[in-house]
Amino acid sequence: MKKTLLALILGVVSLSAHAAAWPDRPVTLIVPFPPGGSTDQVARALAADMGQKLHQNFIVENRAGATGTIGAGFVARAKPDGYTFLVTSLGPLVIVPHLMKNLPFDPLKDFTPITVAVSSPNVLVVPGNSKFKSVADIVAYEKAHPNRVTFASSGVGSSDHLSAALFWQRSGTTGIHVPYQGGGPAQTDLMGGQVDASFQNLNTVLPYIQAGRMHALGITSAARAPLLPDVPTMAEAGVKNMVVTSWQAVVAPKGMPKGLRDEVAAAFVKALNDPKVKTPFTSVGYDLIADTPDQFTTFMQQDSARWKSVIEAGHITIH
Repeated sequence: MKKTLLALILGVVSLSAHAAAWPDRPVTLIVPFPPGGSTDQVARALAADMGQKLHQNFIVENRAGATGTIGAGFVARAKPDGYTFLVTSLGPLVIVPHLMKNLPFDPLKDFTPITVAVSSPNVLVVPGNSKFKSVADIVAYEKAHPNRVTFASSGVGSSDHLSAALFWQRSGTTGIHVPYQGGGPAQTDLMGGQVDASFQNLNTVLPYIQAGRMHALGITSAARAPLLPDVPTMAEAGVKNMVVTSWQAVVAPKGMPKGLRDEVAAAFVKALNDPKVKTPFTSVGYDLIADTPDQFTTFMQQDSARWKSVIEAGHITIH
């Protein structure tokens, strides 16, 4: 009897020690987009820092396709054991579900939110030599010439596309959406004058604005950006209720035990607050968020409801 009791006690101690040893094998961070983009950069910065701190391999694996839903679906089906995470932009979590039918996952039910890593406002930009010198110029022209001003985006359902849709709804105007296969081609054609305007992530267009190749008319943050102090917020420019941020976040499969969830969330937040990770992102216009799982859960629900409303009001679909 004593031997049996001792064995049980040793077994519990062994299990507790094992549970406390996360991670005791390589951890995979799934990025649902190609290498090189903002989300991929966030994942690789986290992987390098956490690998060093936790003395374990953190592997970034790109599983791109279907507007991010292939990689997201893979993580939704994974075990919630702390060894598979999705590092993603807002698209697959709060936008695409309202655009695509028969998704193999429900973002609000099939993931364990861990933390929003960083966010970036969008900037309304025009070519450096554009005739539009202010947000008011574009609004006045669109009211006089409906469906004439072209707005480039990185694709249907992207935050820059939906920012344009929200802009038209909030300003009572209409324009033409021109989707591209990614932000790079959209930015190239904007600077070349093939399109009139675009809402782009601050961090991706800051160098072009500083070089004079793009002119920033307004920013979708609640307050002016320190890196662009002369650019008014959309509210200051006369377009109210247009605070928009693009964000990158970490989620795990549903069913992760709360204790493990809190442990891994603390590890991700610690990495995000490391100056080696934080400074390169904040220096180009990102805001560090690093919130708690519960805060992220509430935020994701609110952002999903907001984009659902914009998509329905704009009759936006993915063809």
